Amino acid sequence: MKRRNFDILVSAAGLFLALTLVASGALLTWAHNFIGNEVHTQLAAQQIFFPPANSKAVAAPEFAAMRQYGGQQLTTGAQAEVYADHFIANHLKVIGGGKTYSQLSAEALTQPNNAKLAAQADTVFKGETLRGLLLNAYAFGTMGMIAGIAAIAAFIAAAVMLILGGLGLMHSRRVSPDAEILTRRAARTPDLGIAPVHAVHSNGRQPGDDGLVTIPSATSGTSLV
Repeated sequence: MKRRNFDILVSAAGLFLALTLVASGALLTWAHNFIGNEVHTQLAAQQIFFPPANSKAVAAPEFAAMRQYGGQQLTTGAQAEVYADHFIANHLKVIGGGKTYSQLSAEALTQPNNAKLAAQADTVFKGETLRGLLLNAYAFGTMGMIAGIAAIAAFIAAAVMLILGGLGLMHSRRVSPDAEILTRRAARTPDLGIAPVHAVHSNGRQPGDDGLVTIPSATSGTSLV
């Protein structure tokens, strides 16, 4: 496969992924804003305010988490979680003696003439209902926050893919049209450059074609060894 074609295909895929991430980021941003606005609107309509930080209502140790929002109006999911778990829940433990509404209601049914028990069950019911609504707001607020973080991550990833896709297209223009991704090299026998080497006798004379070394003789002129 041509290297230029490969670069173009990979870059196009990267750019398509970048556009997908941009669209995902836009949807996540919309979800973040929508959930945040809905949670704020619904909670603000309840007109719930935190007691002042120096109030006796939050002086006990179990109400310590409430003091950070002293005097503020409850409008966020994080505030709703604190109010539900560190204010309402503590009061319900005192009012119901540690019993839930279902337990108090069951007892009230067995004692129909016990007005105090019936009022106790009714108060706990209202408190648990409000606490549940606040915790639902906290859950939705948390989902909105996660959507906002995911939107930021999607936009960052889209920017990275756009840069990589652009660099890939620029590289494809500089690559030779005939360049291949994987080039095959023709198999050839390596030329070791080794020439025949003749053995040399210890006396410095080279052997003849028959492997014998010719030695000059005093009488005949030559002799064979």
